[in-house]
Amino acid sequence: MVVQISNNTYEAKTQEIAKQLLAATREKRSFFAQMRDQMNWDDKILNWAMSNPGLRVQLFRFIDCLPALRSKSEISHHLQEYLTAEAVELPAALKGILNFTNPDSMPGQIAAGTVSTAVETLAHKYIAGENLKQVIKTIERLRKDKMAFTLDLLGEAVITETEAQAYLESYLDLITQLTAEAKSWKTIPEIDQADGETLPVIQASVKLTAFYSQFNPFDDQGSQERVTERIRTLLRHAKEKGAAIHFDMEQYVYKDLTFAILKQILMEEEFRSRTDIGITVQGYLRDSLTDLKGLVEWAKERGYPVTVRLVKGAYWDQETIKSQQHNWPQPVFNDKAETDANFERLTQLLLENHEYLYAAIGSHNVRSQALALAIAETLNIPRRRFEQQVLYGMGEPLAKALVARGSRVRVYAPYGELLPGMAYLIRRLLENTANSSFLRQNMEERPIEELIGPPPTNGNVSQRPNELPFPNAPDTDYADANARETAKQALQTVRQQLGKTYLPLINGEYVPASGYIDSVNPSNFEEVVGRVGQISVEQAKDAIEAAKAAFPEWKKTPVRQRAGILRKAAELMEQRRTELSYWVCLEVGKALQQADAEVSEAIDFCRYYASEMERLDSGVNYDIPGETNRYVYQPRGVAVVISPWNFPIAIATGMTVAALVTGNCTLLKPAATSSVIAAKIAEILVEAGIPKGVFQFVPGKGSTVGNFLVKHPDVHLIAFTGSQEVGAQIYADAAILQPGQKHLKRVIAEMGGKNAIIIDESADLDQAVQGVVQSAFGYSGQKCSACSRAIALAPIYDTFVARLVEATKSLNIGPADATSTQVGPVIDGNAQKRIQEYIATGKQEAAIALELSAPDNGYYVGPVVFRDVAPTAKIAQEEIFGPVLAVIKAQDFSEALEVANGTNFALTGGLYSRTPSHIDRAAAEFEVGNLYINRNITGAIVARQPFGGFKLSGVGSKAGGPDYLLQFLEPRVITENIQRQGFAPIEGNE
Repeated sequence: MVVQISNNTYEAKTQEIAKQLLAATREKRSFFAQMRDQMNWDDKILNWAMSNPGLRVQLFRFIDCLPALRSKSEISHHLQEYLTAEAVELPAALKGILNFTNPDSMPGQIAAGTVSTAVETLAHKYIAGENLKQVIKTIERLRKDKMAFTLDLLGEAVITETEAQAYLESYLDLITQLTAEAKSWKTIPEIDQADGETLPVIQASVKLTAFYSQFNPFDDQGSQERVTERIRTLLRHAKEKGAAIHFDMEQYVYKDLTFAILKQILMEEEFRSRTDIGITVQGYLRDSLTDLKGLVEWAKERGYPVTVRLVKGAYWDQETIKSQQHNWPQPVFNDKAETDANFERLTQLLLENHEYLYAAIGSHNVRSQALALAIAETLNIPRRRFEQQVLYGMGEPLAKALVARGSRVRVYAPYGELLPGMAYLIRRLLENTANSSFLRQNMEERPIEELIGPPPTNGNVSQRPNELPFPNAPDTDYADANARETAKQALQTVRQQLGKTYLPLINGEYVPASGYIDSVNPSNFEEVVGRVGQISVEQAKDAIEAAKAAFPEWKKTPVRQRAGILRKAAELMEQRRTELSYWVCLEVGKALQQADAEVSEAIDFCRYYASEMERLDSGVNYDIPGETNRYVYQPRGVAVVISPWNFPIAIATGMTVAALVTGNCTLLKPAATSSVIAAKIAEILVEAGIPKGVFQFVPGKGSTVGNFLVKHPDVHLIAFTGSQEVGAQIYADAAILQPGQKHLKRVIAEMGGKNAIIIDESADLDQAVQGVVQSAFGYSGQKCSACSRAIALAPIYDTFVARLVEATKSLNIGPADATSTQVGPVIDGNAQKRIQEYIATGKQEAAIALELSAPDNGYYVGPVVFRDVAPTAKIAQEEIFGPVLAVIKAQDFSEALEVANGTNFALTGGLYSRTPSHIDRAAAEFEVGNLYINRNITGAIVARQPFGGFKLSGVGSKAGGPDYLLQFLEPRVITENIQRQGFAPIEGNE
């Protein structure tokens, strides 16, 4: 049981030490105080950023983009684009250097050179060196100041296995070279020795996610196996060379798995007695106190200490945004003061357990470090068990003041090329210039009592971010071990139900079928998911008659009651979420995490359309004196929903409940390969209370039953999602006026796409490669929104293709229910054959960049990447609906847009760019229904990204949008003259 002493025990001493440290830092003048008096451009940039929030945002966006720019003309052009934005108030000096009209002019070149040099100088303040020679020079300077170091290798995001192996080898090489160099260094007792023990001179800081490109908490076992082997290699090499290793902590999603992996490997006999290893805890996380207590208990069991580096955390914005977007509990504290208070609790807990865990307190906040010193001095903690850390380039006066007090101080020093280090630099700049930054507050010379007093907290313990206008159902967070365990149990439950028979539902009764089909698992076509009864044409006729008979009563049913059924259906889906996800996973071969997101979408459709219909039910009043004018809606009649197999629960649910809530009696005819899931939807609607005859589940053959339903004169509306060929035929058939038909049928049709992502020369290639891979090969490319064309501009084309190929090679191909799988099967043998035929065609039209093999016990097609594809090639024009990507080179952005728009489709599209004018042009000129900028192009969310396209991608309003339900309704206007013998009520006249 961990017991803490009251914090009041240390407060007086904390205040005393804090005043001494603060006086020392101010005496030596803080970084910012020096900055104010210097005239260097790099210093001015930071000073301006602090004083103008609009400039700060644009300036840092420019700095983020700068490494991708290849000429002074590009730099000057982007300077103007970013810094002349309306929200930016430019200082006079900056206005002066931006006062040019032509980026290629001499003033433009001078501006580019001036700012580039300033930013490079700024980067060197925070990055210890671009190569080993520079790093050694930095280390020697630090050691001269009696400061130890830990090195963090900057680099591109690890998105390929080639890069993961290179990351490991880079650290092995770094340790080898530095330990060899260190033999010539003079021993500095203050940092190289403690309590009679010689400490490792060399320490490296590493990230677990960089050891495996597919690191994913959902695949906890697979990730652990792949990462652990590389960690063992690193730890063995470090021991051989006498170096220490510290493991950094990254985003919250990786935290629990990181702890689990490290706890397990450090309990292995080979590593159990090692005390030269460290783990990081982030103070801004709400559960960090629980985590640290767990580490204390684990360390007691281990019997040998490890170091815990305590930091506040560097991803607050990212974690907050992610939790808001997913409607998950917020993992970080809401404000800086709460984080500071938690950091103090963690500091106390860590130091009071110094015999089990060594402490490394990382902070630039004088009070935070003063508290650590107060506890250490009060408890007389041995020197080996306590050190204090700062980031390279930040808080140097504080570090020197700590050294002067006799503390062991370590500097966290990132090194590497400035290009891959830019993300790190931006984080540091944001920290430096944030209003809540201690360094900035100290620069502003706030009152001492304010700077060193206990952090004020408002008691805010809410773990929910601000509610969005429409509260979307949160996807399952599989970083949570409990969620993963629930999923395992749900899979067993679903497997026990495989092979059951599902009957059609007509007029409220499950009826015998005219025949049956087996729906099989595309990951293993010998496994029958279910037997689904097929209706005959006669039964289809009965279903329409039942719907027609039920319509008058359903039409009169109050909207609130109809909406209530949808909300009940949503509740039932929430309760059965994981099982429904596995039905999707097994019947259509969609990986669980993507299937889970689809269930969220189905839930959202139910709730959103319920609310939308309640909004529309109030109609619109256009009254004038003496006359009322009511604009109201009424349902159309009988609706037929023909749903696809690739989003078997989301799209089927969305189209069906839209028809139902608007008062139409509805028949659901699903694709044959996803009929079991449709049967589950039917079960849920029945349990939710849908009246007899209002909803019918009518699985049947498209060429007979589907054709009959489309042409039937009593059908008022057809909602279809599927291929262009079938959709166009439905559109044509529905337009024919049948004998006895007294209305024109409404057709809503979504018919696919040939979607492109443009990657320009300013793009973040880490993001672009990952986004294209996810968009092209997620669900084996079987999404109408999938990326099937990547259009890369010439300057980055070869680099992009090379990384794209390596990233695709790193994907795991296998059964959809395997946790490691990123690419599963295609839907059936016909799809497999059709895709293979396209691949054969592609080999005649373009060059193969990559063709991956795939398992042969299911309907698999390995991902294929073609390069140097002509824009007019068949594989660049026709929808393939499989894991086949055509990469096209464009000479400039105008050509890229022309190529992107050069198909018959207009569904989704994407752009990776950090050029504001390119983003603006894409928004105006890229002909797609859904345009995604600097993110993947799949996964539209209800009410945020209403989904649908135009041209031959479909007809109708966007699903999940504010005008979608209008298609299912007939508008009417009712006008009444309310005058009687010249008298009419007039408001205000009594």
